[in-house]
Amino acid sequence: MENLSILLPEIFLSLAIFVTLLIGVFFKDSYNLVTKIIYAIIVILILIIFNTFTESFDLFSNSYISNSYTNFFKILILISALFTLIITQAYIREKNINYFEYSLVLLLSILGMFIMISSNDLILFYLGLELQSLSLYILAALDRDNLKSNESGLKYFVLSALASGLLLYGCSLLYGFTGSTNFEQINLNAGLENTGAIFAMVFILVGLAFKVSAVPFHMWTPDVYEGSPTSVTSFFAVVPKITGIAVIIRFMQIPFAQLVDHWQPILVFISLASMILGAVAAIGQTNIKRLVAYSSIGHIGYALAGVATGTINGYNSSIVYISIYVIMNLAIFACIFLMQKEGKYCENLDDLSGISSKHPFLSISLLIILFSLAGIPPLAGFFAKFYVFMSVVESKMYVLAIIGLLSTVISAFYYLRIIKIIYFDELKKPFDSTKNIGVYFTLSLSCLILISFFIYPSFLNNIVETLLIN
Repeated sequence: MENLSILLPEIFLSLAIFVTLLIGVFFKDSYNLVTKIIYAIIVILILIIFNTFTESFDLFSNSYISNSYTNFFKILILISALFTLIITQAYIREKNINYFEYSLVLLLSILGMFIMISSNDLILFYLGLELQSLSLYILAALDRDNLKSNESGLKYFVLSALASGLLLYGCSLLYGFTGSTNFEQINLNAGLENTGAIFAMVFILVGLAFKVSAVPFHMWTPDVYEGSPTSVTSFFAVVPKITGIAVIIRFMQIPFAQLVDHWQPILVFISLASMILGAVAAIGQTNIKRLVAYSSIGHIGYALAGVATGTINGYNSSIVYISIYVIMNLAIFACIFLMQKEGKYCENLDDLSGISSKHPFLSISLLIILFSLAGIPPLAGFFAKFYVFMSVVESKMYVLAIIGLLSTVISAFYYLRIIKIIYFDELKKPFDSTKNIGVYFTLSLSCLILISFFIYPSFLNNIVETLLIN
């Protein structure tokens, strides 16, 4: 019973959800919820930070665990959600999207992610997965008056339900062939001679690859990113990816540790396919949100390259990569929220033509972010790729490293093309002047981190190396 204190973040998050629900019922002006939700997230952050980082705890017959690894990812999720809320306030108000519904469903999805990350049991993991997925279905279709939003919600629901079904089938097979739903017991029983466990692993990997939009399970990503409200897209592009990488690493490290020779080729293929498609398919895109979607597919490929090594260094490099990816994506969406003309939000690349003459802050911010996404030194994005490729080379996976580097060069083309549009094309029409303090703060902080990362590049890596993955 004394270990129940480790559940304080989840308990407080559940209470915040109930309070949010009550406020939404009894108070019509739901927009005032924003500050309350932000305060709640800050309190949960403090609760997690003050949790122990030196040892691992388990609850409910070792089905729920808390250690430095789970706490790190929960902190990353909360920080991402916090800044997502900060940059989307004005957008939600202007689009007349019910802020009560948005914040409530967002909190529910975060609770599902917490359960997924801390689960040490297939049943608990699947409960967390479904709580997260059901919440994301609603978020995708939140703008009920927009046909594209409804379409994206339906597409995501149908395809995600299929992926969840395959994952659940894999979980049931794994239980049948190993006799347990506990991760550590599965690890003991899922040996190389257990063919059924290998089949189960394939189904589970398919479901997890869909959740992080890795090729060939990426089909939903561009349409959902484009059709969803931009506030939801900013959440989709960042937070579920953090959870997906955290869960994939835990599955590879614990239940499937003995099957590394079987899952390694699968992850190598998924990583290569994601990097190549993300680099090539984004070239022809004219919509910024679709371009970000293909870009995110490519970046997930780089993150999975580290996981594919099957080594602690590889896992650490993937965690570093996804952490820096979060900063870059929050920054790019902060820029999108500053792109307004005559009160309407712009999403096409042509709208950026020649804006450097009228919007120097937005232009220089985009320059920093795009150079970082392309992996150009000395920005943080370069070090993210550097750590991943170093771990891949150390594992002697030279083909993966070479193709990864080539795809980085190809992807640099469409990032540089945007910079060319900003700085060298003729100005068509300047953006409206906005005084969105939250967006400017997020953008300034993100760019500062991306620029100054080279001063102490091993700082994040040193933190990640202390995490308890088991």
